[in-house]
Amino acid sequence: MDTKKVVRLTYLRFLSGIPALGLFFFLPAGTINYWEAWVYLALLFTPMFFMMRYLVKNDPALLERRMRTKEKDAEQNLIIKISYIYFIVVFLLPGFDKRYDWSDAPLWSIIIAQILVFLGYIMVVWVFRTNSYASRTVEVDEDQKVIDSGPYAIVRHPMYTGVTVLYIMSPLALGSLWVVIPATMIIPLLVARILSEEKILAKELPGYTEYQQKVKYRLLPGIW
Repeated sequence: MDTKKVVRLTYLRFLSGIPALGLFFFLPAGTINYWEAWVYLALLFTPMFFMMRYLVKNDPALLERRMRTKEKDAEQNLIIKISYIYFIVVFLLPGFDKRYDWSDAPLWSIIIAQILVFLGYIMVVWVFRTNSYASRTVEVDEDQKVIDSGPYAIVRHPMYTGVTVLYIMSPLALGSLWVVIPATMIIPLLVARILSEEKILAKELPGYTEYQQKVKYRLLPGIW
């Protein structure tokens, strides 16, 4: 894909993503007087903007890889389709919780969750700074090499580590205590994606099996 086209699509997705995600929050809540959602949007899109500007200047190839959405592997394609259902549940329900007062999350817990959401996204940013091959889809490029530095020296799938923290904490950051329960379903979904992904990487990416021996844990140090 042409670099200029990639950059245009990147800015378009960024600019359209803010109101689109806002609709997920404010329509179910029935109000824009929803400070948790405003803070959440700021925490997510502020580092995203600076990361986007950095990649436009320094790594447009990664932006192009992040534009790819079609999974070649059937198992991965199924996992992605299931994740859409998860996304809708986790990001719509907090707004309804706000409207109908289903839960009463303490202020301190909301603030801690918002901090963790921000740190989860910073982990993703760290991955992008380290690995130019961090495609949205599971695939191996012809010249791709194993990355074992930065966060990859700690766990084999650090982006999913950041995503796990971000998504599980998102409902609480939006003021919903009980929606954290269905949000934890991201864990088995990511486990399935990781196990499937590692089969592909071990088969197609030279040096990956050696990397698996070097870095023992996939998602959480000392646990798995």
